[in-house]
Amino acid sequence: MVEKKVTKEELLKKALVWKEIALKLHDFYKGKLMVLPKCAIESYDDFAWIYTPGVAEPCRKIHEDKEEVWRYTNRWNYVAVVSDGSRILGLGNIGPEAGLPVMEGKAVLFKYLGGVDAFPLVTNAKTADEIVQFLKWIEPNFGAINLEDIEKPKCFDVLKRARKELNICVWHDDQQGTATVAYAGLKNALKIVGKKLDEVKIVFFGFGAANKKTADVLLLAGAKPGNIVIVDSHGVLGPHREDVKNTYKEWWAYNTNKEGIRGGLRDALKGADVLIAMSKPGPGVIKKEDIEVMNDDAIVFACANPIPEIWPWEAKEAGARIVATGRSDFPNQVNNSLGFPAIFRGALDVMAKTVTDEMCIAAGDALAKFAEEKGIHENYIIPRMVEWEVFPYEAAAAAMQSIKQGVARIKTTWKEEYERAKTIIKQSQDIINILIKNDLIKHIPEEIRAIYHRTK
Repeated sequence: MVEKKVTKEELLKKALVWKEIALKLHDFYKGKLMVLPKCAIESYDDFAWIYTPGVAEPCRKIHEDKEEVWRYTNRWNYVAVVSDGSRILGLGNIGPEAGLPVMEGKAVLFKYLGGVDAFPLVTNAKTADEIVQFLKWIEPNFGAINLEDIEKPKCFDVLKRARKELNICVWHDDQQGTATVAYAGLKNALKIVGKKLDEVKIVFFGFGAANKKTADVLLLAGAKPGNIVIVDSHGVLGPHREDVKNTYKEWWAYNTNKEGIRGGLRDALKGADVLIAMSKPGPGVIKKEDIEVMNDDAIVFACANPIPEIWPWEAKEAGARIVATGRSDFPNQVNNSLGFPAIFRGALDVMAKTVTDEMCIAAGDALAKFAEEKGIHENYIIPRMVEWEVFPYEAAAAAMQSIKQGVARIKTTWKEEYERAKTIIKQSQDIINILIKNDLIKHIPEEIRAIYHRTK
């Protein structure tokens, strides 16, 4: 984590060095995933039940009753991570092949942090129709589908239709996952500065999938529409914006921005308490002069990847009290990696039909409470990914909300789900650690680790 004694130059060097490290390690490992059995193979006879002739019997059972697939296969724990490559991180439409490293990385986080067996599936499907058809074709394999890095507004259409036309849980992580973590971080940040969600002025910079859903969740949690100001690439949203009519932005143009602000980001930020930026990679997209016009004790979430819209130290120099980014090498990482592994763990365990926004709020509340009990402060508003104990805690919260709303197929108790999730996640991490310890997964070469250590 970044400490105050580190100089700006050292921070900048540390932030940029991962470009070199990531390229070397992706080449070293030739990808980040492999497939391993979960069953014992202890003698030649075991092949007879694993495959032919014994495997025919569960096939017959499933043919008689398709629901038996959840009993006799690992489908209950399979998740597809699906992308068309049309909006990869902050890099734009770079194609499915170029998006594969992201989907592999996502699958690793699913397994290590949530105990979920996830598979990266990038597709050449281009239109919403083609993607939805692709999801229908692969549905029999999976217990849930995680849509990832699909451009707007196509992502909204795909999610809406897939939820109607498929019989398993489908969600778009860039929307609900990001919103969950942003909500949790903001909840604790507001506690630190002594402000209330239903009173603060919130500015959203960028209004794609992530910020749109974050706004949805914050409204559901108690934020007031009139206190929200949205700034997209053409300026502040309001009734004067003829270009947003008949788009997903139209409702927001007519129901937010009670002050009737026009102009750009700096105009919107005058007197604002919170800035949530999910726009395009920086630095320099947001200026220090923009932050300077905000209220005292301002909260700034600069979440563009791979580089935030403004460097954290610049935001603080401009007067922000609490700053968060999407990066793990700065304090206060607002990243959906804190959300999706646990939420999917809970959703899969109760066989949820969907993930509701209320489930996201429940998961966000669990994240916020976990951090609060450890002691929140300006550089710790949400848990870090290394605090793996938060994931079963969060999974149980999502599962309970699913049951409460009637979208779960299986009922359980908070304690039962917490213990189940804890066992599954711990087992996944133990398996990976044993493979590393026995050199079955190669250690990161010291010469590559040294590249990062030189920046500390």
